[in-house]
Amino acid sequence: MADPNFRPTNPELFEAVAKLIRSVAAEQIMPRRRHLLREQINEKTPGDLVTIADHEAEARLTEALAGLIPGSRVVGEEAVSADPGLLDGLDRGCVWLVDPLDGTGNFVAGSPHFAVMVALLQGGVVEAGWIFQPAHGLFYVAERGRGAFCNGSPVRAQPSGQSGLIGAFPTRYANESQRQLIDKIRENVDLALPGLMCAGVDYTRCIDGTQDFALFWRSLPWDHAPGALILTEAGGWAGWMDGAPYSVCDQRPGLVARGPHVSLF
Repeated sequence: MADPNFRPTNPELFEAVAKLIRSVAAEQIMPRRRHLLREQINEKTPGDLVTIADHEAEARLTEALAGLIPGSRVVGEEAVSADPGLLDGLDRGCVWLVDPLDGTGNFVAGSPHFAVMVALLQGGVVEAGWIFQPAHGLFYVAERGRGAFCNGSPVRAQPSGQSGLIGAFPTRYANESQRQLIDKIRENVDLALPGLMCAGVDYTRCIDGTQDFALFWRSLPWDHAPGALILTEAGGWAGWMDGAPYSVCDQRPGLVARGPHVSLF
């Protein structure tokens, strides 16, 4: 049970993380945009790319974040790729989750849909989240119980404003039964988008009214902890298709991110 009085962050720490993320984006990521050499791009698994920008950004974030809260540890996407055991114990102590470059495939292709994401956990509860979209110039942040903000202004999840629902339906990681569910949901949706392969942008599109909801078939914690908190603090909802709210320690497949006006099941 989360202690409602516990606050791992303070204004100075919150701003220090934001400043660090901006600096990493400016120095480790954006100079590589559209300038990657072939040997600086690799595949972790077929179609799942990693670049020198991912590695350099994660290394810097890991070192700096660990120093901000004594005794905290950092769990980064690329570190877990090398040592999956690092995922153990997310429900213990103070943990930073890092996705140094969400949407690496988009980044490699020259698309603007990529993000730097950080979340802070205490005892398995997501206390704070940061999502920076450098190419869009958007910085979303939230702290549990204190609202969500974009570029310093409060935000609330907005409907798309269309007569019917607009939703993102990525199918890359969906199995056959999940594809059948997608087909069923599509019957009640006016516009089905393919998804951006970047949770750090798809979550925020459920806030700004670009889309009413998004489905996800993988629940890797660094992909969802920041966005789920930010969306929830903006008045939306993130959780599983059985109605259970998002929990960073529950990594089963099949997540939904939606605005407060959306009913899918």
